[in-house]
Amino acid sequence: MIRVILADDHHMLRAGLRALLDRVNDIQVVAEAENGQQALELVEQFAPDVIVMDITMPRLNGLDAARQLRAAKSPTRIVILSMHADLVSVREALRIGVGGYLLKRSVAEELVLAIHAASRGETYLTPAIAGALLEQIATTVSPGAQNIFSLLTERERQVLQLIAEGYTNQAMANLMNVSVKTVEKHRANVMTKLGAHDNAGLVRLAIKFGLVPLET
Repeated sequence: MIRVILADDHHMLRAGLRALLDRVNDIQVVAEAENGQQALELVEQFAPDVIVMDITMPRLNGLDAARQLRAAKSPTRIVILSMHADLVSVREALRIGVGGYLLKRSVAEELVLAIHAASRGETYLTPAIAGALLEQIATTVSPGAQNIFSLLTERERQVLQLIAEGYTNQAMANLMNVSVKTVEKHRANVMTKLGAHDNAGLVRLAIKFGLVPLET
């Protein structure tokens, strides 16, 4: 039996995925998470074989949650869900070591395949993404095309996400269990590294790189 956790901030999507997986004999959904931080806590509690995780979630996005799982050497395999075929995020996910990357529009047809592949230690990519990656395989990226993940530390990425979600410095300090002064330092570093001059600029960048949804 493949034990699975579903992590997505949309209840209706989680319900649909659970209904789909409940019909599969060798897959059991053991828990659901509505944000990245909760996903990490549930992985520690349930030790699932696979976690199916949205990229854009509150408090902690899916890629940073995946990084923390890999850093902790968790054996849980990760299948990422995304609304868009953003190759920057795909490449970063593969670099982290995820076991699958699916587009939400095709998740009903491909989720079971991806979970089975991930549980075997294989990597499953939505065909559209795999094709796009092959097309770009010989592309040379210029130094100026560094992505946000290589520019920022993990804490700085979290601060950027929380700023875009509307958290105050004090609220971020409470959530991250650090001082307000530390939060302010991270905020200043983010602005310097990304060339942003105000919160609006930071929010635009967070949306561009998929840390928060467009409607945030």
